[in-house]
Amino acid sequence: MIALQADLRIAAADAQFGIPAARMGIAYGLQPTEKLVRLVGPARARLMLYTARRYPAAEALAMGLVEQVFAAGDVVRECVDLARTIADNAPLSVQASKFTIEQAQKGAAERDTAGLEAWTRRCMDSADYREGRTAFTEKRRPVFTGR
Repeated sequence: MIALQADLRIAAADAQFGIPAARMGIAYGLQPTEKLVRLVGPARARLMLYTARRYPAAEALAMGLVEQVFAAGDVVRECVDLARTIADNAPLSVQASKFTIEQAQKGAAERDTAGLEAWTRRCMDSADYREGRTAFTEKRRPVFTGR
């Protein structure tokens, strides 16, 4: 269940995933179980929790438990490359996207619409937005500051 707390899950091809709660006599609470159900669906969540079975990386990818699988020797480099790609983007945009994705998973009545509007305004009023537009017209890579 620890991996479910991450925004992105990248695996080595030889990795295995499982939730051994049933073999340990424990139960997980609603929040981590909800995350599991959103990722893999209720039927697979039941199978995972009831059986405590381990799943190879390829199967974890197919069920939506991980987003990408790389050869064991390449996984660290690929993760670093992914982190660099994210870090090169506008920090406010990435933060706004994270907030919006979290809100999109809630019911309409539970969503923080004021927070969503605030993130949109914050991005549109930012120096990063101006830098992004300028860099696009000048056909160069933008240099974002998070402001």
